[in-house]
Amino acid sequence: MARKKSGVAPKLTDAERDLLAHLESGYQLETDSLGSNPVLRRLKDGEVVRPVSVNRSTITAMQERGLIAPAKGPDRLAIVWRQTDNRRRTR
Repeated sequence: MARKKSGVAPKLTDAERDLLAHLESGYQLETDSLGSNPVLRRLKDGEVVRPVSVNRSTITAMQERGLIAPAKGPDRLAIVWRQTDNRRRTR
């Protein structure tokens, strides 16, 4: 199966590119309130995927670059991460 080309900058690591590709294809990124234990949840059916190569430092690096921003999640102790408009303009 061919992968979709995404407008991801070449300076990103493989884990960051993979995470952004998932976000573009209908998943949302969720972490606990400390930013650890990242989980990808498919919005369509609620399927949960735990990315192996993504950890707290990956989330922090992407936030510092302006690729993702925190949003309120359904649970008070969870953070849902959204792609920023900054990321969409760099295509």
